[in-house]
Amino acid sequence: MDKLKIMRSREVIETLGISRSSFHDKQNRKSPRFDPTFPAKIRLGLNSVGYFTHEIEAWAESRKDKAANSY
Repeated sequence: MDKLKIMRSREVIETLGISRSSFHDKQNRKSPRFDPTFPAKIRLGLNSVGYFTHEIEAWAESRKDKAANSY
């Protein structure tokens, strides 16, 4: 079994090539840019969160598939 890898917010933003505000908007239920399919954060400590790398990669792939099908 592969080890689970965790990305911190900064890594997710860099990997996806999005701005910090877009990153936070995707997770904010009150934002018009909220994306319920975006992977949930996991609590690492009192003041830290992360995201499973495989979930971020799968989400990015699903976005690529949706973009290709929209043309």
